[in-house]
Amino acid sequence: MTKNLLIVGASGGIGAQLHNQLKETYHIITAGRTPLQGNHIAFDALDSSLKTELLPEVLHGIVYCPGTINLKPFHRIKTEDFEHDFKVNVLGAIKVVQACLPNLKKAEQASIVMFSTVAVKLGMGFHSSIAASKGAVEGLAKSLAAELAPKIRCNVIAPSLTNTPLAEKLLNSPEKELAGANRHPLKRVGTVNDMANACSYLLSDNSSWVTGQVLAVDGGMSAVKMI
Repeated sequence: MTKNLLIVGASGGIGAQLHNQLKETYHIITAGRTPLQGNHIAFDALDSSLKTELLPEVLHGIVYCPGTINLKPFHRIKTEDFEHDFKVNVLGAIKVVQACLPNLKKAEQASIVMFSTVAVKLGMGFHSSIAASKGAVEGLAKSLAAELAPKIRCNVIAPSLTNTPLAEKLLNSPEKELAGANRHPLKRVGTVNDMANACSYLLSDNSSWVTGQVLAVDGGMSAVKMI
């Protein structure tokens, strides 16, 4: 039986790569602001709920990809910036999971995957807004893992700097890319394929005994210090 998967934010970056990687093995429904071919649900984390009419009765997985990068000194960040990041990263995920929960519960086993950031574990300057909201994502995922077990698993991927459209300003020159690579023990920045591979694992039966985890896909940044 082909499993049904909802990817929120599949128009670019990690979501698009994941869609391309899994489209032959999953029946994929997409959701987001950018209309896509196939089964697509219009959704904006900032101002709409997820309409579930196009969802299959049984849903085996959700991947919530939307994110923000708002890097400013703390004294320059407005309350509105924190609110925006929280709405996109946390409330958007909550809206999607709540809307899809009846469909997930009808699956024999289901998996939810969300995205955080290495900055939650490390503590990095200028990351207060994104780290605050992504820290909430990690807490949400662990709570859901406890509440929805044993039928529904929930895990988080915590990347470091990854070459996506969202990070374009941080990697828009060879010098910036080299500097970003050199901050990591593995001496490169992440790719959308790195993240899609990790996500595919967490969706699959190969991770059937994994829940409530934050998987660091960060080139070793959160665990290794080079001397």
